[in-house]
Amino acid sequence: MAAICVFCASSRTLDQRYLDLARFTGEEIGRRGHTLVSGGGCVGMMGAVADGARAAGAPTVGVIPQALVDLEVADLASSELVVTDGMASRKTAMIDKSDAFLTLPGGLGTLDELFEVWTTATLAMHTKPMVLVDSEGFYRPLTEWLARLTGEGFIRPAGLDLLTVVDSVPAALDAIEARLG
Repeated sequence: MAAICVFCASSRTLDQRYLDLARFTGEEIGRRGHTLVSGGGCVGMMGAVADGARAAGAPTVGVIPQALVDLEVADLASSELVVTDGMASRKTAMIDKSDAFLTLPGGLGTLDELFEVWTTATLAMHTKPMVLVDSEGFYRPLTEWLARLTGEGFIRPAGLDLLTVVDSVPAALDAIEARLG
């Protein structure tokens, strides 16, 4: 099956519904027989998605910079823990190790990862599926802004079409599986 990279928040101060969404995502990845690739942290949504995946029998690959290992937030229970020298090399390793990308709610780091993988796709550096889970309308302001950018010529429609936007985790995994065949 596929190695699915999940981008999501690592904050320790999130509402429980976001942690539940992340854990459900990991469980669903495991139930469907996939491998989870994550940012290698054991806190926030990142920790919850990895715990959920392992609970459902999925192998987990964590990719984390040494600086975060030093802060003792590494997911030491990962099947494989890849330690990088920085955030840029972390993103490169996550892209290389993944067949598809699923983005859950998150902040600056999550958006950075989404835009990195999306930008490289628009430059034809990969053709891997990318799905944004707009749970409870979390990303609605962003998708409206991106549509505006497209309308004003800053983003080509074909570039916008590379990102699939859905409202649930099952729909996200269905979209990924359909693309990967």
